[in-house]
Amino acid sequence: MEFSGRVVAVTGAARGIGRALAAAARARGATVVALDRDGAGAEAVAVELGGRAYAIDVGDPEAVAAALAGIEAGIGPIALYCSNAGILERDPDPELATSADPESWARSWSVNVMGHVHAARVLVPLWRARGGGAFLGTVSAAGLLSQIGSATYSATKHAALAFLEHLAIAHAADGIQVAALCPQGVDTAMLGAASAASRDGVLSPEAVAEAALDGLASGRFLILPHPQVAEYARRRAEDPERWLAGMARLRRSMRAGA
Repeated sequence: MEFSGRVVAVTGAARGIGRALAAAARARGATVVALDRDGAGAEAVAVELGGRAYAIDVGDPEAVAAALAGIEAGIGPIALYCSNAGILERDPDPELATSADPESWARSWSVNVMGHVHAARVLVPLWRARGGGAFLGTVSAAGLLSQIGSATYSATKHAALAFLEHLAIAHAADGIQVAALCPQGVDTAMLGAASAASRDGVLSPEAVAEAALDGLASGRFLILPHPQVAEYARRRAEDPERWLAGMARLRRSMRAGA
């Protein structure tokens, strides 16, 4: 897709991958809108990039709708929406996969899944009416594989990927491009030293952002900044039992070294 002169909105833009996505889009000539629950952080990014900012909770459908309406009316039609905001809450008891409470499940579902849904409910009808648009969802390799140590993250990222696949299947004929960004270890506050991803190559947020925009430009649905994730997904699909056994061994080794 072409970025120059077009409006790109990015959630979770105050830091990490979101900030890097906003900067990369601006470097390619886009007008950037930074959205984040941290309004001051979003504003700082917007000032740096010569863009605009909105403070929103992506889990709040009314706030999302109001922000998108404001962007469309006051800045211009959104050409690309980077639905990047996400949260990771680890299992409170590392020995018990069911230890997350209902509130943790609700928070993770609200941000990691419904954050995409609320935005798409506003944008897809607009894009259908004007013949196109692009939706980039930051998922995680956990959406293809799993997340050792967080049942909520693993389950919601799988659900997010399924939703993006559904959008891509249903609306390709409407000129709507959908992409799922699935990085593994990224050097952000979300990456813990004890995570499996930290053992297998950690990329900078800037490298992930460039991979995302390059993937969009080439029309890819599944964007894998860590190329080894494709091989892991193949192994998981071909022999699920062997994959699960290997992941269980990895979990045991991580617990032993904790």
